[in-house]
Amino acid sequence: MAVPMNVGSTNGGGFETILVEVDADDHVATITLNRPDQLNTFNRTMCQELQRAWHTIKFDDRVHAVVLRAAGDRAFSAGLDVKSSYGQPDNIWNHEDPGELLSPKWQKMWKPVVCAVQGLCTAGALYFVNESDVVICSTAATFFDSHVTAGLVSALEPVGLMRRIGLGETLRMALMGNDERVGPDTALRIGLVSEITGPDELWDRAHEIAASIADKPPTATQGTVKAIWESLDKPYRAAMDQGLIYTRLGNPIAKAELTTPAPGTGASRPSATPRIR
Repeated sequence: MAVPMNVGSTNGGGFETILVEVDADDHVATITLNRPDQLNTFNRTMCQELQRAWHTIKFDDRVHAVVLRAAGDRAFSAGLDVKSSYGQPDNIWNHEDPGELLSPKWQKMWKPVVCAVQGLCTAGALYFVNESDVVICSTAATFFDSHVTAGLVSALEPVGLMRRIGLGETLRMALMGNDERVGPDTALRIGLVSEITGPDELWDRAHEIAASIADKPPTATQGTVKAIWESLDKPYRAAMDQGLIYTRLGNPIAKAELTTPAPGTGASRPSATPRIR
C-alpha cells in the first residue's frame, strides 16, 4: 500500500513540485515529477525538493528501491525551466550545477533507481536518465539534446550520457540538437534504455522492476550500485581493489538479510520466477 512521504515542505503537507510515495509492502518509493503544465521542467524549488527526497529515502529503511517517473503524457521533462530564474549568485565562482541537487548519486543515495520515461526527454532531463540504474521508456518517448539549437554549450549532461551510450552517440545527440530525435527503438539499440513498453504499461512495469530489485537483500543491491558507480571514477585496478573491500564488508550482512523472514509473513523470501529478456 502506497502512502505519501511528507517531508520538510513549504506548503504544510507535501512537496510543491514532486510527489513521493512509499509502498511499504514492496519496499519501493515512487518519485513523480509533478509539473505537467510546465512539461515537468525543474526550477530551484524542484531541485531542492528532490535533494530532500533523496536524502529522506536514503535513510528510510522501508525503502529498498525507487521509481522515478513524471506526471502527464506530453513530457517526462524538458529540463531546466527557462521561463523562471534559477537564481545563481552574483559571484560566478559560486555558481552551482543544478544536476548535483537532482542527483541521487551526489547525495550518496545508493538505493537502485528505476527511471520510467514517457513523452519528451530533453536537455537537463538527461540528468535524470544519466543518474538512474535502470531506464525504461514507453513507445511515446523521444530523447534529444536541445542545448546547441538554443545557442547553449552542451557540456554537463553529455558527461553522464557518454558513460551510458558512448562517445559517438553522445556527440551526435549533442551536436544535432533539435534536428534529430531519438525514438524508443534507437534508444534501445544504443543502450539509452533497456526496455520499451506501451504507454499504459510504463508505470506498472517500472514498479515491477523496482519491486523485484527491492526483494533482494538491500545491503547486496546498494553495495552493488555503490561499487559500480564509484568504479567509473577510478582506474581499473583501483576499482577492483575497492570492489573487493565492498564484498568483504557487505556479503556477511547481505547473507544474513537473505535468511531473514519477509516482514509480517514469518517465511523466508520467496524465489521469483526468472524473467527472460
